[in-house]
Amino acid sequence: MLFNTVRNQLKKAGYIITLSCFCSTFAYAEAIDCSSNDLNAKKICTKQYQEQRLKLNAKFLTAYLVTDAPLQLLHDTQSVWLNQVQQCKTKNCYQQQFDARLDDLNFYTSMNQTLTQHYLKYEQGKLASQPVHLQIHQLDKDKLKIEGTAYRNPNNRLETQTLSLLAYSTPEQRNQIIDNEKKCQYQFDFQKALLIVKSEQKDCGRFTGIYRLYD
Repeated sequence: MLFNTVRNQLKKAGYIITLSCFCSTFAYAEAIDCSSNDLNAKKICTKQYQEQRLKLNAKFLTAYLVTDAPLQLLHDTQSVWLNQVQQCKTKNCYQQQFDARLDDLNFYTSMNQTLTQHYLKYEQGKLASQPVHLQIHQLDKDKLKIEGTAYRNPNNRLETQTLSLLAYSTPEQRNQIIDNEKKCQYQFDFQKALLIVKSEQKDCGRFTGIYRLYD
């Protein structure tokens, strides 16, 4: 009898611990926390964006649970997105930003992130005020694909809300990168946890700077 009582108590304790872990994971993985005093989230915490918030929170939790991308990357790119969406001045801008973030989360959920190195631009130890995201994909053992997205004012026309960088290289030549479209030439200096990008061309400065590696 005593053994059964102890066993039942342990089972109940196990259920409580499991439930609390799940709830804490959900809270930590919530994309938009409208219960906090975060000023960055106040505009999108109004009733008119409730449906979009619920959809985004669900997608963010799915990505959090199944992605093989670094979890800190999800949170930092979410911070970047929150800063972007708070600049919106029209309903159309808000909707475009929600759609863009959902696309990002779908990417993190569906793609094999172990073949991609992610870098976010930093300034003085913080995420850059004009954010840039670099991705270096290992297509095969002899080929790399470098993609960059520099975020601009979300109130711009859709096609001018971001600047892009696209280049292909090899592991041996990854320090010298040429953008396929703008023909900008960059020097990539890979360090342990940082990437330093330089260019001597005046019109190619948007992607230069110091980046943090997410691994």
